[in-house]
Amino acid sequence: MPLILSAPQAADRPDWTRLYRGYADYYGMPMDEETLETVWGWIHQADMDFYCRLAKAENGQAIGLMHYRAMPSPLRGAHIGFLDDLYVDPEHRGSGTVDAMLDALREEARGHGWPFVRWITREQNYRARAVYDRHATRTDWQTYQLDAQ
Repeated sequence: MPLILSAPQAADRPDWTRLYRGYADYYGMPMDEETLETVWGWIHQADMDFYCRLAKAENGQAIGLMHYRAMPSPLRGAHIGFLDDLYVDPEHRGSGTVDAMLDALREEARGHGWPFVRWITREQNYRARAVYDRHATRTDWQTYQLDAQ
């Protein structure tokens, strides 16, 4: 199935919202209108190195999204890429959409001059990890979270 990957436009807001809510639901994260407005604003903020691509089917329906950004890497003295969110509508999983999105992300990284893109995923996200293993190298880094509250 040929896909079109593009930055979301104003008319894509309903599809983006549907997909992003699906992503949040998968991770058990509450999603409110304020968060949606904030992230949608980041996507369209010209001076912010935060990006979104929607994967669209031939009929124009958005079936996947990814959010990614530049991230400073002090040890390298350079920016790298960081993939924050990647989600495909459950009806379209297994269709090659993630493969196409990761291929596009690789091209985006080259265009930004990032030597690589990193991301994290849930340990039990086996289906996605099987795809990630075809495209990327799993690192030996453990993730920690220091809560500020």
